[in-house]
Amino acid sequence: MSIKGDSRIFGFHAVFARLRHSPATISEVFLDRKRRDARIRKLEERLNESKVKTSRCDVERLNNMLPGIAHQGVVASITVDETVLSLEDIIAPASKPQLFVVLDGVTDPRNLGAIMRSACAFGVTAIIVPKDRSVGITDVVEKVASGAAGIIPLISVTNLARSLRSLKESDFWIVGTDGEAEESIRDFNFPNRTVLVFGAEGSGARRLTKETCDHLVSIPITDIIESLNVAVSVGICLYAATKLKS
Repeated sequence: MSIKGDSRIFGFHAVFARLRHSPATISEVFLDRKRRDARIRKLEERLNESKVKTSRCDVERLNNMLPGIAHQGVVASITVDETVLSLEDIIAPASKPQLFVVLDGVTDPRNLGAIMRSACAFGVTAIIVPKDRSVGITDVVEKVASGAAGIIPLISVTNLARSLRSLKESDFWIVGTDGEAEESIRDFNFPNRTVLVFGAEGSGARRLTKETCDHLVSIPITDIIESLNVAVSVGICLYAATKLKS
């Protein structure tokens, strides 16, 4: 099944990344008429090489496209045509290592964008979110993710606890993060098939989600601060989960 629609992305990183990975999805790029610096000239050359329609326009038009957004003078209209995957579509045979990230209650698009970028860097298969407590792919997510939003699948599930139990049946170990957990991530031996679960900063994952986890681990930090931003926590945990396998 596929979903088609139009959307916008903005900023140099997001547009360059989209141009590298899926230029056919770019309908048109709008550039600030007054910007003539080397960076925008380089982007314009790449767009021309890829035969992407480019228009120079006043900054007021760009501001109207994305009110209140620091777009850097670069806005692209893109066609969204992505296959909607289910967990069954991407679970590999039991003998193959895989790593999933679950976000329970993460609704900030900047956090999701940063998490997608880390997930792409550390070889995560997909990010799983509940349909009722998450943010989807937005222009802000695209910009922060710097292209990773077009690479890492984001799978929405109706019942998160049930989906975690289904992953257990496919030989995955569910590892949740909790600041109060006694087991430190420093000492934890991550299995080859791991699902890392993160909750929103502050409230954390829901009770039922935690109860479904096989293990709860904490990130040792000083007592100067109470908790880490969820995107930072994901990056730390992904490094810990993959460093022994690299």
